[in-house]
Amino acid sequence: MVSRDDLVSVLSTSSNAEATIVQALLESYGIQAIITSDKLGALATLQSDEKPTARVRVNSEDVVEARKIIKMSVETSAERTGVHDVAELETAIGYQFSDRGLLEHALTHRSHAHDDPSSSVLDNESLEFLGDAVLGAIVAELLFREFPDRDEGDKSKMKALLVSSVTLAKLGTALQLGDFLLLGKGEAMSGGRTKQRLVANAYEAVVAAIFLDGGIESVRPFIERQFAIMIGECRRGDQSTRLTGDHKSALQEWLQAHGESLPIYTVVAEAGPDHRKVFTVAVQVGKKVVAQGKGCSKKEAEQHSAAYALERLRAGGG
Repeated sequence: MVSRDDLVSVLSTSSNAEATIVQALLESYGIQAIITSDKLGALATLQSDEKPTARVRVNSEDVVEARKIIKMSVETSAERTGVHDVAELETAIGYQFSDRGLLEHALTHRSHAHDDPSSSVLDNESLEFLGDAVLGAIVAELLFREFPDRDEGDKSKMKALLVSSVTLAKLGTALQLGDFLLLGKGEAMSGGRTKQRLVANAYEAVVAAIFLDGGIESVRPFIERQFAIMIGECRRGDQSTRLTGDHKSALQEWLQAHGESLPIYTVVAEAGPDHRKVFTVAVQVGKKVVAQGKGCSKKEAEQHSAAYALERLRAGGG
């Protein structure tokens, strides 16, 4: 047991999540640690602009080893994340977290949590669930305000496309979320940072993290900025695909209009357990494979591959 009469602080942080992670890390190495807080009470917290400080303390004879372990963990985390400071991501997002532990949670893939059982940080799947709901509500509000004369069916189709995994993957890629993901070694080696599904899921989780950290008034401006261009495109009438979400039909129409042969879709890979299988589908035009897409069903993967193919063909890369 740690004696409170002989304690030395090895970490001071305003993030309770970070303190808990470090405590679990030290205890996984056999070093007993406790967390103390400078918090004086609810009233004092409300009257102060400063967040309470959490401190991780160990016995004096364990200080040197504890600090060495913490330093090693920070360096390893930087290697796995692909960057050295999530402040870069905060700049890209346009939001600074009060509790960076929430951001780390949002970036933690289940493969990382599995590889590092000593960590108390859970994977980001629960945040994905919340982020999906927050995104849906705010995007629906945006469409309600921007298109008061459109019927319910049109707005529902626009919303479905705007919050689709294809769209979220593109937005997440623009933020370079893949570079910041906390992945297990196997997932990282298999190209996890560029997997569209992982990036889209992380995007939803980051939305949830902003919501939990700063509330609805912090996450709404972020979403409005992120979707401004697409909302503008819908407003200008560039809606052939945006209204329907049917990328396969849009691709077929484009190919027919340009005298090309009809697309052929082929499942080229399947991964994961039966209840969470991920399909990879390639779309071929003539003798050339134009694009590939992933999805939790063959139909979803076909739609994603068609979307990527249409984007590439329109850009002249077909």
